[in-house]
Amino acid sequence: MRTNLSRLSVAVTLAFVSLSTLAQQETVTSEAKVERKTIMPTLEVIRIVGDSVPVLLEQTGTVVIVDRKQIEQIQPLSTEDILRRIPGINIKSEEETAIVANFGIRGLSASESKSLMLEDGVPVAPGLFVGNDRYFNPRIQRVEQVEVLKGSASLRYGPSTIGGVVNYQTKTPDDGVKLTARAGSFNMQEVNIEAGGKTTSGDAFAGIVATHASSDGYMDKDYEMTDIMAKAGVVFANNQKLGIKVSRYENDANISYRGLLLGDYNAGADYNPAPDDYFLTDRTAFDINHEWSISSQATLKTVAYWSEVSRDYWRYNVDTAASNTAGRWVYTDSLTGNNRTFDRKGIETRLSIDHNLFGLLSSSEFGLRFMQEEANDTRIRAVRSADRTGVNDRHIIDSANSVAGYAQSRIELSDSLAITPGLRVESYEQKRIILTDNNATAKTSNTEYLPGVGLTYNLSQSAQLYGGVYRAFSPASNGVALDGLTDQQLDGERSTNYELGLRGKQGAVNYEVAAFLMNFNNQVVTGNSDPNLSQSNGGKTEHYGMEFMLGYELGGGFSIDTNATWVPKSEFTSGDNQGNRLPYAPKIIANLALNYQHEKLSTALTAHHRGEQYGDASNRVDIPANAAGGIWGGLMPSYTVLDLTAQYNLADNTRLFGSVKNLTDKRYITGLRQGIYVGPERSFELGISYSF
Repeated sequence: MRTNLSRLSVAVTLAFVSLSTLAQQETVTSEAKVERKTIMPTLEVIRIVGDSVPVLLEQTGTVVIVDRKQIEQIQPLSTEDILRRIPGINIKSEEETAIVANFGIRGLSASESKSLMLEDGVPVAPGLFVGNDRYFNPRIQRVEQVEVLKGSASLRYGPSTIGGVVNYQTKTPDDGVKLTARAGSFNMQEVNIEAGGKTTSGDAFAGIVATHASSDGYMDKDYEMTDIMAKAGVVFANNQKLGIKVSRYENDANISYRGLLLGDYNAGADYNPAPDDYFLTDRTAFDINHEWSISSQATLKTVAYWSEVSRDYWRYNVDTAASNTAGRWVYTDSLTGNNRTFDRKGIETRLSIDHNLFGLLSSSEFGLRFMQEEANDTRIRAVRSADRTGVNDRHIIDSANSVAGYAQSRIELSDSLAITPGLRVESYEQKRIILTDNNATAKTSNTEYLPGVGLTYNLSQSAQLYGGVYRAFSPASNGVALDGLTDQQLDGERSTNYELGLRGKQGAVNYEVAAFLMNFNNQVVTGNSDPNLSQSNGGKTEHYGMEFMLGYELGGGFSIDTNATWVPKSEFTSGDNQGNRLPYAPKIIANLALNYQHEKLSTALTAHHRGEQYGDASNRVDIPANAAGGIWGGLMPSYTVLDLTAQYNLADNTRLFGSVKNLTDKRYITGLRQGIYVGPERSFELGISYSF
């Protein structure tokens, strides 16, 4: 059963998805598990959560699902428009379409998320081991459903699952054609087409999702984006299915590391502080999935994947003295291209078995993954008149080979209680070659053992207790682990995570509350916060807090959904920054939605609140006024942003939608880097969708 949500806020998603029918659910039986394996001509054979209520009830951690209907209600420009509504997630927005990924989960810094990002179960972050994993972010226009998994259930995936797992499940077009167009502020224009078809027997399908979008951008940060994804699938031999996905993405964006200097920000300036800097991205990817239903109790799922991400970042140098005098960035004619290409290929297979263990109903899963990554890093020195051509004075090849295996079993001890122990092993070798230094080479390797255990307990027919404890890790990238062509002896960032939660539904009320604790043995500091710590383990950190979610049907078509995340402690407990709070880790994040649904009309007024947060690990309070180099920090004030969205079904095949975002035109700071990043001002959007 695919669960659909009708609420704008995702605060109570899991309660809506899993517990609205809990009164009719009993313990999952072998027969039910066999039913879930029915072969259908869909592509995603390795799934994060699953399709049915019983599968969701098996999750030992907090799970949030945002389906297509709800995505359409939110009317997002980016994946971050979805994620910021999910409890536990903090966004460090750099521009309105989130070309790069900037999010943190449960008190982890939003500038270094340490959470795994997948698309259809396949890693999409460009460099999990070899480099920065922020340089590609899936386009929201291709996304069917967003799945966020926190707690011990994330043990099935890796690496970098300390905060959790975010999976973007892509669309599989229905029969026919769907055209969607929208336009809005800053000359934003977007056209999307979904076209698909299947055979009469229903055992084969093919489809395409294509988007072209452009905008002058808030603060004149223009972009032009094209995203094309083709999918096909076939069922054969009665118990097997095969799926293929091919995609191509290009985006030229006028964005930079530089923000406004303090004086201009206070004066309300809205110009692009780096008008000639460009972030040029393209990605080509190919996935092939196979599912084999070996028997009514055993299924083997395999996915092979390849991707190549190219990211050219052209930035002009500045005259610091002139910038300080002018109170804004003054650029020279010297141009630097920090250009990287990331290549990844891998294969992952999972065997699921339903069985009895000592007379107890059980299900086990065994997984194995092989992956190779390579990053080609060049630095081109040029001048304005050379049109992005010049001398390559730094050429580095980073590579990593990794293998991971895991085993996990869910054992039903009674009709109410199930326990899920598991073990994951991640082993990897990293290598760096500096071609511009006579092919100088360095290597390092590491193996991590990651045990965990989770449980679910049905307190009643309308309430479930869940929890777990597990070990998670995030690897130090090549540039840190092999800094100076020396093995820095950096362990992976190891964290022992605990979670305990309660979810349920009682009448018109849906609720969930979860408490969590993350205890780092060593947090590797990569230099984003303090370049002096780039060659060492940054020390211990501790994070604990709670997530609260509540939904209530008011009647008359009105409802409210709300959530809050409270992280009273997210701080260094040893090292030079002992006692300081992690950057980009506010104590309070909250969302509130007032929804109205009547026949063909649905509207929502939503509020998003982010508490104050520091911009660097030193917990500097004042924001620098000048353009001098060094650490950019400061205390960013809290803010609340209101959005108003509405949609109306003109006919069964025609939908009109529109929004006013940042309704009160709130001016706020989203981040600090080399200057101040400013949140988008009030904007308007209007769109139409037509199917035939």
